[in-house]
Amino acid sequence: MTCGKVGLLCAGLNGLKVAIGADNKEFYRRVIFFERIFKMARFPKPEAEIVALAQAMVSGLTGNAVLYPAPPVLPAALTTLVSAYTTAKNAAIAAVAAAEAATAGKDGALENLTDAMKSDIRYAENKVNYDDDKLKLIGWAGKNTPTPLAIPGQARLLEAPKQGDGWVFLDWKAPVDGGTPSAYRVTRRERPAGAWEDVATAVISEATLVEQPKGKELEYCIIAVNKAGEGEASNTAMVVL
Repeated sequence: MTCGKVGLLCAGLNGLKVAIGADNKEFYRRVIFFERIFKMARFPKPEAEIVALAQAMVSGLTGNAVLYPAPPVLPAALTTLVSAYTTAKNAAIAAVAAAEAATAGKDGALENLTDAMKSDIRYAENKVNYDDDKLKLIGWAGKNTPTPLAIPGQARLLEAPKQGDGWVFLDWKAPVDGGTPSAYRVTRRERPAGAWEDVATAVISEATLVEQPKGKELEYCIIAVNKAGEGEASNTAMVVL
């Protein structure tokens, strides 16, 4: 039952007592009984609060033996149980600390082993000049031959879906073959036979170009590039701004 419900119930009981008065003694007694039940303390859940309650009970039962002469669990037994809990708690704390120390020791040992192995590997590589077959004798291998970087393929599906007064937005698709492009050259010429010139560089597959010539037929083309070279020119897109 929630605190709010308990509060409402207690308020209802108080109102009922006022309504029936003290004449109906039996009914009044029952109301008082239920009121006491709903106002009882709740058993704590946090460990520290449970231990504090146990210690208070030991002190109270011991100091009021006349009032509580024969509890089911004697104060001495409660004290023993508190001590057992404290011992178990301290053991758990010590176990966590020991586990952390053991993990740190394991990590340190692995680091020492790794450093020693790398030292022997460097020695072996230099000793046999990275000969792969000889290095395999110790479970290692020579240097991998790097794969040469390929030139990019052809940028695809160039189009100019948006344009305005002196500007144009271009987008295209990355090549499906060849090496990975590091950038794209955006080139332009005046139709029908003007010379191609670079007008921008893009690192993604789109570009917005501003301050473009107006009133002329312009043709744009994209070329993917990387350190190995340039790919084949894309299809062209024609605009008049």
